[in-house]
Amino acid sequence: MRSARSVTALLRRGAQQSTTKWPFRPTAEPRNNFGAVLARRFLSSGTNGESTQHRRVFGRALPNWEKTQSYRGIVLALGASGCLGGLVLVAVDGDLIPVQAFTSTDPGEGKKKLVVLGTGWGGMSFLKQIDTRQYDVKIISPRNYFVFTPLLPSVTNGTVEARSIAEPVRRMLSSVDFYESECVNIDAVNKKLLCRDASNVRVKGKEDFEVDYDYLIVAVGAMSNTFGTEGVKEYCHFLKELEDAEKIRESVVDCFETACLPHLSDEERKRMLSFVIVGGGPTGVEFAAELYDLVSEDLASLYPSVKDLVTVTVIQSGDHILNTFDHRISKFAEEKFQRDGVTVKTNCRVLKVNEKDVLVKEKATGQEVHVPFGMAVWSTGIGTRPVLTKFMKTIGQTDRRVLATDEWLRVKGCKDVWAVGDCATIEQRKVVDDIAYLFEKADIDKSGTLEIEEFQRTMEKARERYPQLEVYLQRQKFRHVVDMVKISPGDAKEKAMHLNVDEFKKSLAQVDKQLKLFPATAQVAAQQGAYLAACFNALPKKDYKPEGPERIRGEGRHRFRQFQYRHMGQFAPLGSEQCGAELPGDWVSIGRSTQWLWYSVYASKQVSWRTRALVLFDWTKRLFFGRDSSRM
Repeated sequence: MRSARSVTALLRRGAQQSTTKWPFRPTAEPRNNFGAVLARRFLSSGTNGESTQHRRVFGRALPNWEKTQSYRGIVLALGASGCLGGLVLVAVDGDLIPVQAFTSTDPGEGKKKLVVLGTGWGGMSFLKQIDTRQYDVKIISPRNYFVFTPLLPSVTNGTVEARSIAEPVRRMLSSVDFYESECVNIDAVNKKLLCRDASNVRVKGKEDFEVDYDYLIVAVGAMSNTFGTEGVKEYCHFLKELEDAEKIRESVVDCFETACLPHLSDEERKRMLSFVIVGGGPTGVEFAAELYDLVSEDLASLYPSVKDLVTVTVIQSGDHILNTFDHRISKFAEEKFQRDGVTVKTNCRVLKVNEKDVLVKEKATGQEVHVPFGMAVWSTGIGTRPVLTKFMKTIGQTDRRVLATDEWLRVKGCKDVWAVGDCATIEQRKVVDDIAYLFEKADIDKSGTLEIEEFQRTMEKARERYPQLEVYLQRQKFRHVVDMVKISPGDAKEKAMHLNVDEFKKSLAQVDKQLKLFPATAQVAAQQGAYLAACFNALPKKDYKPEGPERIRGEGRHRFRQFQYRHMGQFAPLGSEQCGAELPGDWVSIGRSTQWLWYSVYASKQVSWRTRALVLFDWTKRLFFGRDSSRM
């Protein structure tokens, strides 16, 4: 693309030669005037907003050009909206004269300011699909890259390199502004964000700055939750960020190298090679499996003198590991770990983490046990980031671990703020809270009772507003909503003909028990981001027809459908090229073939061809050459 200066020089030369070398002449037909034709084409180009601004510039000049039937007054009109920053240039008698800057130097003028906090799954899914022509979009995040977090455990043992699962934000989103900074305060009243430079190179005295917004998308993710346990922050590793995975990888190698030093006793070597994972969820179990593979397949041959001293222990507070999965996967994982020599301690609560051991209380016996470790990894849930803790207090959401939103992902207690991903949870409206409104809406004849037709008509509309009602009907195997009021196989219809408020409430009493919180996973955050982007893209459209459910408390319909999560399944890699999978349709698969399915799915889900190629190369490299145990 030519620079503004080179294009200006080119236009000047063209204007100076216009009366002698340009192959056209004025005609009797004004519409054939070159300047008029070019101006007309210019008016019809660009977006709707740009065309309107173009008409403001040419609207008064175009009739004069046509009336004189001459190009002496106007030889060339150019709207260089890209390379000249929107400057309209007119060549008059060989001189290039700027007429009007039809767009501001600020490309976001006239657009609503939309700020996204975070570059995780929710934020990036939103940013990839938002229409930047309608909004002035800015990203604020302390990291300038996106991480494919499901492969973090693979980074801890060197199966995948750290940079293979990281993609720069500026490469993914070149049309938006990015600020590598950390948001330290959210002022929802004045719609201002206080940000702090997150880089290691800062300008003294200018570390902090403010950013205004019209709409705010909070997608900052979450921290590891220590539950206030003493010693966790000081002596344990976490596994939430890319830096955490790299630190764990270094610590594992350090433990082996230190254990090989000649002046250590066998007891010290044994403690140094004891690895403890607190948390038996998907992340903790996958890390334990990856660590076992690293030791058995690579480090055992490199450190033969200490290989028999290695122990891996998983501490779980519940009855089983992987308790969010199907019981068959959980059972298979426990049996496999037992065969591999990985110790699983269930029904144990961590009381304290010391420098050299973890103090655990066994729930069954009440006995307190010290579990020594050389390295400990804490993976027991998510906690709130400091900026959100402060923000939640200002909007009345105290004593919570995450932001509360409604079904449209709007943060409760403030305006023009939405939240997606691990930092928020959806509080779905309960049917029991709207019983009186539902009954009133159903009782069309105001008789005080509901007939079967009235009940059926209202419940069919309610299925759209309350997703838990649909789940309840499916689990009870009810074919129709009227089956909810059938009390006995007798004359069910007659019994359901007249329902008072109490009977109506009784028929819906069990519905709200189907409500469940969405898991804090990547696919939930990604779906929320995509849903929110679709809503924002349709928001400026004045002719957009509301497609949401009918309002229970009020008239009309909601503008958008509420967010509904579609579960696409989940994987649990168990090491030794074996994996467990829960897929839609209650299909459970376990074994080596499932591991290959895991490979194919995670390769296809990479955010770019670059990361996809790097991940495939890392897997292939490990297959032929093993994992790299160098400490960089």
